[in-house]
Amino acid sequence: MAKKSAVEKNNRRIKLSKRYAAKRATLKAIVHDKDIAPEERFQAQMKLNGLPRNASPVRVRNRCELSGRPRAFYRKFRISRIALRDLASTGQIPGVVKSSW
Repeated sequence: MAKKSAVEKNNRRIKLSKRYAAKRATLKAIVHDKDIAPEERFQAQMKLNGLPRNASPVRVRNRCELSGRPRAFYRKFRISRIALRDLASTGQIPGVVKSSW
């Protein structure tokens, strides 16, 4: 089990990135638009830099839903490899079978 503080910090980052997603998208569109005056693009860049760092979706870490483990994460199942193996062994994940050859 991961530290509860790390999991909660990541949850706060997820909420913050969702809250600022629209604002970040509009500012980034202005910054990347070459038809807009350079002064206006620079102002948009400064506003973008003024947003909280944790509002960036890059800072959100994928974590296991069950254990909070940050590594060996399967996006399809949203759980770690260890949790996936435990659930698959008990037959709780439909369509996943143990391989043998």
